[in-house]
Amino acid sequence: MKGLKLPRSRIIATGSYLPDKILTNRDLEKMLDTSDEWITERTGIKERRIADESQAASDLAYEASKVALDRAGLRPEDIDMIIVATVSGDMPFPSTACFLQAKLGASNAVGFDINAACSGFLYGFCIADSFIKSEMYKRILVVGTEVLSKITDWHDRTTCVLFGDGAGAAILEPTDEDRGILSVHINSDGRMWDLLHIPGGGSRNPTAAETVEKRLHYIKMKGNETFKVAVRTLEDLVLRTLEEQGLKPSQLSLLVLHQANLRIIQATAERLGLPMSKFIVNLYKYGNTSAASIPIALDEALISGRIKNGDYILFEAFGGGLTWSSVLIKW
Repeated sequence: MKGLKLPRSRIIATGSYLPDKILTNRDLEKMLDTSDEWITERTGIKERRIADESQAASDLAYEASKVALDRAGLRPEDIDMIIVATVSGDMPFPSTACFLQAKLGASNAVGFDINAACSGFLYGFCIADSFIKSEMYKRILVVGTEVLSKITDWHDRTTCVLFGDGAGAAILEPTDEDRGILSVHINSDGRMWDLLHIPGGGSRNPTAAETVEKRLHYIKMKGNETFKVAVRTLEDLVLRTLEEQGLKPSQLSLLVLHQANLRIIQATAERLGLPMSKFIVNLYKYGNTSAASIPIALDEALISGRIKNGDYILFEAFGGGLTWSSVLIKW
């Protein structure tokens, strides 16, 4: 209806969880033909967290979600929807969101997973924002959770140095104030699927002795090609997102990019003419946690006081699919 003002979505609380075990570059030197210097120079990563053998994606998601609920002053029954972004869920089915719902006791929520790799959490924001605007659901829990250590090939020194485990959560609800999510963008290009994928275990290459022997159930990545596409795509997406809102890059208070590689973040900053002080960087201690990367970084930014009311915050991610996404928020 013309003139109808739709509610905006705003984040009312966040939470995160990192496993206790720390795997450093020095530890990897003892396992592989690699070095701390080589890893740091090419990625910016110094260490990563590794989940316990007994922990699955829903366990990490549960811990992060509990923190978010406590900070929001909500009970699990107050949540209407649970969206879980993950590529390392507990099982092929049922969804990790269903496991999380049961663990939380969120009896009034509907839950489902989305698979958009590193862009998954922002895809979840987009879905949540649409449901809130439609007024179908009021409070939505969006979670990014990954146990990538269990789908990482620890014999492949080009990929195993990159990934870590963790979870982050955010609770969204409607607001009539001049704040909240201003715009969302989600994109994909399936023609580049082979840059980042796991070839085994699906209906294309069902699990068999041969697929296990060939190590097809682990992450495969073409790093150089992915890097080039990521830098170009993220710059274009920033400019397009800001142009739609009549903003300039200099008006952003903080950019929360997916924590994949320090060189990608540095290249994006340089191409936009922005100082690194406007970017969140925590990959040096967590590595690439895929869908969990952005919510963990957001939670740390809030805890450290880097976000204030009225700030313009831009979130961006790029991942397998290929997928990429952005969310612009006025805090």
